[in-house]
Formats: sequence, structure tokens, C-alpha cells
Amino acid sequence: MTNEPNVGTEARRPRQDRGTASPSDSSAPTLRDVGARAGVSTMTASRALRGDASVAPDTRQRVLAAASDLKYRRNELARNLRTGGASGMVGLVVPNLANPFYSELALGVETALAQRGTKVVLSNTGGDARREREVVEDLVARRMDGIIVVPTGGDQSHLDPARLQDTPVVLAALPAHEIAVDCVLLDDFGGAGEATASLIADGHRRIAFLGPPAVWTISERLRGFRSALNKAGIQPDERLIRWQQRDVASAARVAEQVLTLPDPPTAFFCANSRNTLGVCRAVQRLGSDAIVCGFDDFELADMLGIPLRLVTYRTEVMGERAASLLMDRVDEVRAGAGERKPLRQSTIPTALTRYTPLARRAT
Repeated sequence: MTNEPNVGTEARRPRQDRGTASPSDSSAPTLRDVGARAGVSTMTASRALRGDASVAPDTRQRVLAAASDLKYRRNELARNLRTGGASGMVGLVVPNLANPFYSELALGVETALAQRGTKVVLSNTGGDARREREVVEDLVARRMDGIIVVPTGGDQSHLDPARLQDTPVVLAALPAHEIAVDCVLLDDFGGAGEATASLIADGHRRIAFLGPPAVWTISERLRGFRSALNKAGIQPDERLIRWQQRDVASAARVAEQVLTLPDPPTAFFCANSRNTLGVCRAVQRLGSDAIVCGFDDFELADMLGIPLRLVTYRTEVMGERAASLLMDRVDEVRAGAGERKPLRQSTIPTALTRYTPLARRAT
């Protein structure tokens, strides 16, 4: 047996006058419902909710009371799509949300934008440059006030605001390449240099470098590593510089190869946390006394049973800074400023943190 509408009952219902319509049967109240409750037209209700000065104070109070009673909320996105106004939303595009770096970056962006009542639309590209292009185009079509991007690949032409209806764009973690946008970076060069210098200060001369395949950040960390060696008058042994390890297992294998050389390194500098963990595994497996130093902090670093030196930083601050730069550009667009501020590149500082193994309790 099927449930069909009661046509007879529906047909006998009197037609409602448009000016005195009762609230609709929809679960979400409409602007028309608010007007009906307040005894005004839909247009008057709309003007009252916008704070239009032409609406009498007592009328506006009735409309506000009706909206409160009905728990009415304006559909700002639909309104802004009609009027071409600001959406009150910002897009954030990252390559891998499973990576704690990007989730912490997102938290920083959201914290900063919440103070302005702006929402974040988060998109994950999976490190796919084509997907990134599609995501950015979709965000522009949805009238985002601006977009923060951690770019994938070397071609950034699709992020040029001139090709995005002048939507403001800010890059995070990577510098702008042939496009005129602001960016927020880590001090990759300085952090790597400081960490390597600390090893040299402790008397180490044979220091290995392990990292993943080169992207800009890894190249900067290798440059910082080489710079510190050069300042100390140390000629690097190219056999100790390996940067093809994407995961912990491959980093452990390479570290074991390096540690079994006739003249092995006495210390390691690792360009990311995966390589650091791989080196720690190799050092423990072989019983080596080599000191391990790496870029990027990670949970339970003090639980690995060996002393560690890690280059640390506050990723959420990068997100906050990116949001601040973006909203400055959004405000320029809203103000119709003919002359824009000069391009800005903000650098987030790093620190060197030393972890010592936790002492075991006697049993």
C-alpha cells in the first residue's frame, strides 16, 4: 500500500493571502514566515534585518522578535551570490590533511579568522596539481573572500589573482613563483643551519644529511646544512648526503648503509620527521653512538630512548599569519583601494629543542 497525498483535503484548503501568509510547513523558517509573524511584508522584513534606516524602530523590533521566536537564520551565501557581496568565507587548500603540519596550520587559520566572523572552507588535494587547480576554481566560483594555498608542484600560474577574478591569494610554506602574492614561510635555512652548527660546536665533523626528494623546503634545509659546514671550514662528504627517502623504512635502510661505512658519521641531520625516525631506528638497531638531529618536532620524541635535537616551530602561528595577510588584501579589495600595499613575505622563526630519554623507574 502506497502513501498518496489526500488530494481532496488539499483542494478544500483556502488560498492564503500573500500579505498574511502563515509560517510554511518547512522545518527551516523563511523570510516570508518572519514577515507574516511580524505583520509586515517580506521586503520590509528583509530591510529590517539588514538594519535599513528607512524601517521604523518599532517595526524593526517586531521583525527582530519574530525572527528570534522562529529561530530564523539568513542564508548569507545565497544572498551574497545574488548581490555579488562578500561571502564571509575563506578557502584553505592543503596537500595532505592527514599530516599534522597541515591540520595545525588549519587550526591557526581558523582561530585568526574566527575573530572576524569569517568561516574556513577546507580542501585537501592529495598532492595532485590537477586536483589543486580544480579546487581553486571551485572556491572562486563559490565567491570565497580569499584563498590560502599550500601549493603542489612548481607551476603556480593558476594561483595568480588576475586569473581568479582578482580573488586575494596567500601562499603558505612555499614561496611565490612568477606570481605576485604574499606568502608565509618557515625559516628552513636558518633552522637547519642552527641545528648543524650545534653539532659542530660539540666536536662533530662527519655529519650525515638524510631527507626526502628535493622540494623547496628540503633544498633550503640542505642549503642551511651546507652553509654551517662551510662556515666551520668542513668539507662535506657527499657519500653522507642522501635525499631520496620518503618514509621511515627507507630512511632506516639508508642510515644503516651510512653507519656501516669504513668511516661512519658521528652525527646525523635529518630534513624531516620520517627520516629522523628512520635514523633513530637504525642507530638503536646497530647500537651506534651517533647523535641524531632533525627538522620537525613529533609526539613522544622523548620516549625513543636516545637523545634527540629537533628544530621546532609553531605551525599554528604560520596559519594565523597567513590569515592576517589574506584579510589585509581582502580589506583592500572591499575598500576599492587603487594602490595596493607592497608584496609581503613573512618568516616564522624556529628553535632548537633538546630531548633526553626519560629515566626508567626501578622495579
